[in-house]
Amino acid sequence: MPGVSTFRSTLVRAAWGALAGLLAAYTALAVAELVAGLVRPAAGPVTVVGGAVIDRTPAPVKDFAIRTFGENDKTALQLGILAILGLIACALGILALSRPRAGAAGVLLFGVVGAVAALSRPDSTGIGDVLPSVVGALAGALVLYLLAAKAVQVPAPAGVGAEDGAGGWSRRGFLTAAGVTAVAATSAGALGRYFGGRQGRGAVASRESLTLPEPASPAPAVPAGVQLKVPGITAFTTPNSDFYRVDTALTVPKVDAGTWRLRIHGKGVTRPRTYTLDQLLARPLIERDITLTCVSNEVGGPY
Repeated sequence: MPGVSTFRSTLVRAAWGALAGLLAAYTALAVAELVAGLVRPAAGPVTVVGGAVIDRTPAPVKDFAIRTFGENDKTALQLGILAILGLIACALGILALSRPRAGAAGVLLFGVVGAVAALSRPDSTGIGDVLPSVVGALAGALVLYLLAAKAVQVPAPAGVGAEDGAGGWSRRGFLTAAGVTAVAATSAGALGRYFGGRQGRGAVASRESLTLPEPASPAPAVPAGVQLKVPGITAFTTPNSDFYRVDTALTVPKVDAGTWRLRIHGKGVTRPRTYTLDQLLARPLIERDITLTCVSNEVGGPY
């Protein structure tokens, strides 16, 4: 039946285009992560775009996300961004089958979005933060253009027995190119994570070697009987390992204790000052037990 065959051929063609689009998006993100690992891990496109989305999200929506996802709110946001990006990548891949330049331009447009988001972040360091999104988009656009050109020349289902089209690429050739692209992109992403991790090792080591001095004013001992013998009640003092993190930062800052500075300045400060951590630790340390509760925790809630 010609109609069924044509419909099937259209679906297969769209599938090749969608695969090309997904691989292009994967390549763009992997290359961007590699560049971010070399420049600044916090400048990765998913991080900067996610941060921009958080900044522009109404407070009621943020509260709903925290209540619903808790500590996994940022993971849910990042997965949502990747899901939307994946759908758009599929659409751009299908578009690129007939208009390869338009599809590649769509990928480049996302690079522009990432660059603008990077520059809008409060901790932006300038042009260096733009590089991951721009370089990643260029790589993704090139991959989409090349794979889409190959996908167009893949034989239709009726020609399954023919490995090569008339002067064109074979289905095996397209899949080989797709496989090479996936491996190369995965390697780039792994290198990006490696380099990004190296940048934070010094900061982690400096914090782990830090020892707080003995307090000049120790906290009074916790009174006997303060821990009630009620089934299911939490401990009076929460161990550090049980503290949870709910905030708007998609990446945890890794600050070196040796280079960290506290700057006191602004309106009303007549004598601006800057202190190192050693200078602060040299001051008398006051230790107290303080009751804390999460602003997002409802009365009787789990936090």
